[in-house]
Amino acid sequence: MPFETEMETFRQRVAHSMAMGGPDKIARRQAEGRLDARERINRLLDPGSFFEVGRLNHSDMPDVAAKTPADGKVAGYGEIAGRPVAVISNDFTVMAATSSRVAAKKETELKQQAARAGYPVIYLGEAGGARMPDIMGAAGLASFGGGGWDSYLQAMSRVRQVPMVTAVMGECFGMPTWMACLSDFVVQVKGSAMGVSGPRVLALALGETITNEELGGWQVHAEVTGNVDRVAETEDECLALIRRYLSYMPPHLEELPPSAPVPERSGDGMPDILDFLPEKRNRTYNMEAILTCIVDRNSLFPIKPDFGRSVITALARIDGEVVGLVASQPQFDAGAMNTDGIDKVISFLCLCDSFNIPLVFFHDIPGFLVGRDAERNRVAARVMNYMNALALVSVPKIAVIVRKSYGMAFWNMCGAGCGADFLVAWPTAEMSFVDPSIAANVVLGGKNGIDRNSPEWQAMMQQMVDDASPYEAAGRHYLHDVIDPRQTRAYLGRALRIARKKRAGGIGQHRLANWPTKF
Repeated sequence: MPFETEMETFRQRVAHSMAMGGPDKIARRQAEGRLDARERINRLLDPGSFFEVGRLNHSDMPDVAAKTPADGKVAGYGEIAGRPVAVISNDFTVMAATSSRVAAKKETELKQQAARAGYPVIYLGEAGGARMPDIMGAAGLASFGGGGWDSYLQAMSRVRQVPMVTAVMGECFGMPTWMACLSDFVVQVKGSAMGVSGPRVLALALGETITNEELGGWQVHAEVTGNVDRVAETEDECLALIRRYLSYMPPHLEELPPSAPVPERSGDGMPDILDFLPEKRNRTYNMEAILTCIVDRNSLFPIKPDFGRSVITALARIDGEVVGLVASQPQFDAGAMNTDGIDKVISFLCLCDSFNIPLVFFHDIPGFLVGRDAERNRVAARVMNYMNALALVSVPKIAVIVRKSYGMAFWNMCGAGCGADFLVAWPTAEMSFVDPSIAANVVLGGKNGIDRNSPEWQAMMQQMVDDASPYEAAGRHYLHDVIDPRQTRAYLGRALRIARKKRAGGIGQHRLANWPTKF
């Protein structure tokens, strides 16, 4: 065969790259029940669709060039459900997948090419921070800037053009953390950790002893920081969540989200939807049960369900079309939104506006949580940031007032004057500056100490409740209608079709595409 020597060299180099960190390291991962970088890609993508770039990369440090197949990052293109994506998978068997000049160049180029082509980007994270000694010294540090005047800025910032997803699948320090903070959707596998620096660095630099779990385990990021959108028990579940999330997303900001067939029995729960709403106005309930009745069967996909739990943000479908839901959750703090909830909603507004997803708001909110802690957590500034984001939303907005909607929260949930294409209420709605019981106490009890059990106080209370009824607002055309709750799904289906059929064809102006990705 001609060129046999050259072809043998080629085969050896390819085999060396495909062997990753070697059979011993791969065997140890298998014994731990963990997938390697290439297995993760193969399980994520459609079979046979992976098209690798940078396969023969290696470190530019001569003493470790032979020890760094693909330079610790496996990257390329593929398909999920027949739709193209770009993917980067950290290879922890190669120097803990630490970041180097060559790997950084490959990752940055892939992300930029994907944005230009209109392909979602998926980052499968398990890596240490920057590789040492590569980054040490003046030239080492400066070289990580990529060599161009703004090349590092381009690599480490983002204006949303295509969806970006990060999976936290092991120890993720440095680069995987930065990628997670740039992403629209982050899944963390239980047992993994994410942080700026790992426990070893903290122990050496600060004398601080801490475990991975305490530093950046799933509970930290799902419940406290909000930097994780979903938590997975296993790596396979993590990859399945990524595939499902992308099923709601367009490939890029200039396309509509994909439609889907309407599952059988969708809407079957609508005749009984009022069974989930207590007749006593001060009783809690699970708003998710109401949303499940309204949206297409099995389509509800919560985002950040463990963070800011008094408000639900979720993707779903109505009549096969993707919508974003922002709904009060009275099961927690009676639905009063705290600063975590505000940050959660702002992040969701950015996602939906960037990728042409109409928004539907469901009110049952007594207001924002206030008090000393809230003020110290800048609640007023956050409320106004929320209003500013809402003002920039350019996709269709529809709001349904289910029960309570009081004070400033009424407007933050897209109330009157806040750009709703359609604003409607259920007959059970209450709209006022404050809860009627508080108002009655201020009007009477605050002045002369009238007993709350007295007939006078009870009469005032009932008057306040009656005044909060939605009919006067509907009569003056501050609401578009008061609807039968059992017709909510049908109403929303028609309203969404009307709101979408505008000159832009449902494509928004993407004015939130460069809003800071994490709050």
